[in-house]
Amino acid sequence: MPTPWGERDLSARWHQVGVGPRLSETTDAGRGARTERAPGWFRAVTAALWTVVAVCSLAYATSLGVPLWFSLHHQRVLVVTSGSMSGARSGGFDAGDAVVMRHITDPSQLKVGQVVSFWPPGSDHLVTHRIVSLHYMPVMRQDEVTGRMVESVDGSGSATTRPYVVTKGDANAEPDPDATPLSRVRGVVLGVYPRWGWVLEWTGSATGRLVMLAPPLASLAAMELMALLRDRSARRTAATDPAPAGHTGARTADDALLLD
Repeated sequence: MPTPWGERDLSARWHQVGVGPRLSETTDAGRGARTERAPGWFRAVTAALWTVVAVCSLAYATSLGVPLWFSLHHQRVLVVTSGSMSGARSGGFDAGDAVVMRHITDPSQLKVGQVVSFWPPGSDHLVTHRIVSLHYMPVMRQDEVTGRMVESVDGSGSATTRPYVVTKGDANAEPDPDATPLSRVRGVVLGVYPRWGWVLEWTGSATGRLVMLAPPLASLAAMELMALLRDRSARRTAATDPAPAGHTGARTADDALLLD
């Protein structure tokens, strides 16, 4: 049976140019070369850098998340800076520990033996000591005529009183010199976390922030630079390597078919 002219001519053209692999095959081969697996040292360094990013990011997130978690539960974390409450008694703590405090608003929430945080009269430095006694004391005011301190009275003529706490550090021999009014009591200590204080204080400092944030940023920059250098090296290698056998013939054959 005679072969149609178009099919006979097309087969002749393929035979004359000596076509090698098809263009799609060469394209697949090139794609496989471009996705060549990274060398072992590259993968190891990348894994180490990602580990640095993960560890430092987790540490930074924890330093922000711990205080926030307590704050959402209407509590506050305080760092202990002195040893006035050190000792074997339950509820004691040492310098460098962290204590969790809950705010109080009513005198009925206080009792002897509790550990409270407060501002001593005439001071803005927060102190955390144990309550040794509770008292209602008269409110004192200065007499405008004599200049002496006298008790305040209400409309019925009764002395006006206010709740006070007398406190003492477990490691101190004597109670604190001044009783503290309830209005200056910040809250009641709920729990103690040994050695957390130094960690939280460090993570909140400028040095701690730098140590937690600088390494992951540097690691990300290093990985980006490594990827750019590897890509540039691969392109340079591809440009200098000779074309595989049959590749030029395939491109010439395809061009001849498309142009004719």
